[in-house]
Amino acid sequence: MATLVREVAENVFCVGGTDVNWVLVRDGSDLTLIDSGWLGDRAAVEESIRAIGHRPQDVRAILLTHAHLDHMGALNHMHDRYGTPVYMDPVEVPHARDGDLEQASPVDVFVRAWRPGVLAWSCRILRAGALKHLKVAHAQPFPHEGALDLPGRPVPVACHGHSSGHSVYHLPDSGVVATGDALVTAHPTSRITGPQLLPAFFSHSPQGASAALDVLVDLPADVLVPGHGDPWRGDLSDAVAHARRQV
Repeated sequence: MATLVREVAENVFCVGGTDVNWVLVRDGSDLTLIDSGWLGDRAAVEESIRAIGHRPQDVRAILLTHAHLDHMGALNHMHDRYGTPVYMDPVEVPHARDGDLEQASPVDVFVRAWRPGVLAWSCRILRAGALKHLKVAHAQPFPHEGALDLPGRPVPVACHGHSSGHSVYHLPDSGVVATGDALVTAHPTSRITGPQLLPAFFSHSPQGASAALDVLVDLPADVLVPGHGDPWRGDLSDAVAHARRQV
């Protein structure tokens, strides 16, 4: 099946992998990649880059929202093959480097396997590498505060909670925010539709994840590209209010 690539704003693309999204941001011949799917999505990451007329070598850097396996999959591949650097919140760097990830355990998932959608999703992610151990020795903290000198001028915004160093990325020129898992619009383990927090067992600090929604309310963006689910258009304060009503 071909990888689903959607242009959600001019030169900003949401790409769907194995029940997870990544984002490509284009500026001329250069790209920024935000997140990178599962280990099993590595070929799909390259396919998505070529689908918009580029080469993997055109990716100037990868920005990681957080160090969970479903967002880290192509980091080592892109670095080893193309020399692509990867940046993230300083708090998240040691987790990525050591492979000590603040994520749901196999037991957390197993005890919920009876819920609708969970078993089928579990089978898909197992094939994509959910039980693999992954370290990103080359992980680096952001080189400086504020907008990064990368395609799209992405601005990292701390949204700690889902993981202790979770970031979202605001693209001010496009009115887009890539929210990772700080705010999603769907997940196979959730029966909720629209903007929402992931089920609490996925988060390092469910209370922190809920509090982090406050960070998103005032961001000047009208396109939300989540780590899971379809892109969402509208005022971010409305998205946050919808998510809060589901808690």
